[in-house]
Amino acid sequence: MAGRTARLVLLAGAAALASGSQGDREPVYRDCVHQCEERNCSGGALRHFRSRQPIYMSLAGWTCQDDCKYECMWVTVGLYLKEGHKVPQFHGKWPFSRFLFFQEPASAMASFLNGLASLVMLCRYHTSVPASSPMYPTCVAFAWVSLNAWFWSTVFHTKDTDLTEKMDYFCASTVILHSIYLCCVRTVGLQHPAVVSAFRALLLLMLTAHVSYLSLVRFDYGYNLAANVAIGLVNVVWWLAWCLRNQHRLPHVRKCMVVVLLLQGLSLLELLDFPPFFWVLDAHAIWHISTIPVHVLFFSFLKDDSLYLLKESEAKFKLD
Repeated sequence: MAGRTARLVLLAGAAALASGSQGDREPVYRDCVHQCEERNCSGGALRHFRSRQPIYMSLAGWTCQDDCKYECMWVTVGLYLKEGHKVPQFHGKWPFSRFLFFQEPASAMASFLNGLASLVMLCRYHTSVPASSPMYPTCVAFAWVSLNAWFWSTVFHTKDTDLTEKMDYFCASTVILHSIYLCCVRTVGLQHPAVVSAFRALLLLMLTAHVSYLSLVRFDYGYNLAANVAIGLVNVVWWLAWCLRNQHRLPHVRKCMVVVLLLQGLSLLELLDFPPFFWVLDAHAIWHISTIPVHVLFFSFLKDDSLYLLKESEAKFKLD
C-alpha cells in the first residue's frame, strides 16, 4: 500500500544522484577504476578473470567492470576513513559489503521475506475464503501484484542494472495503483460495478502512459517521484477515510487503519539516511524488515473483510 510510495521517494532521491555522487566523482576512484579495467578487463586478463569468477557471480550478471568499481569503491572509502572524513556515496548508494552475489544483502533478504510473507498470507486467504466471496478475485489479484513487486525488489537489490531498476520502479507503481483499485472495489464497486469498470480502465491507461513515457521518452526521476507521491496520497486518504467511517460498524476495519498508520510512521525510517551498519544494514533495509508484519496484518484484514462480505451476501440471498 502506502509504504511503496515512501520507498519510491527514497529510490527517486538516490537515483537522482546516481549520475554522480561524491565518491564516484573522486579522481582517486576514477583513476582506480580506469587502471583496473585496463589491467583486468580485456584480452587474456579478462579470460583469466572469467575462469576464476564463481559461477553464481557470472549468472547474476557481475562483470569485470563491476568488480573494478566494487574494489575501487572500498579503496576510496578506506582513504576517506583514514583521513577522518565521512563515508561518501557512490552512484547514489552507500557502500555495501557484497555477500555472494547480493549487492545489498539486507535489503535483498528483507524484500524476499516480504514476498514470502505475502505468499504465505495468500495461501491462508485461499484456504480460509471461498471463491464466492465478492472481494475474492480482487484480493487474490492484489496478492499476485504484490508478490511480483517484491520479486523485482529482491532482484534489484541483488544486482542494480537499468532493467532491474526500471522493473522495481514500475512494479512498485503497479502495487500502489492496484491498492487504489482494491479500495475502489471495496468502497464503491460492490454497489456500482460500472463505476469500478471505468475506474479500472482509467488506472490501466495511467499505468500504460506512465511506463511508456519513462521507457520510450525519458526516464525522468522527478516526474516519477511526483506521480507516485500523488497517487500514494490518494491511496492513503481514501483508505483512511473509509476506515474512519466504518471502524465502529466493522471492527476488523481497524486492522486496515493500523496498517495505513503504521506504513506512514515506518516510512519516516527512510529519512534516516546513514552509512550501513557493518556495511550491510542501512535505513532502507530496516524499513523493508519492519514492513514484513504489516503485510501479515493487511492480509488478515482482507481475509476478515472478505468473510464478512460473503456472510452479508449470503444473508441477502436468503432474504430474496
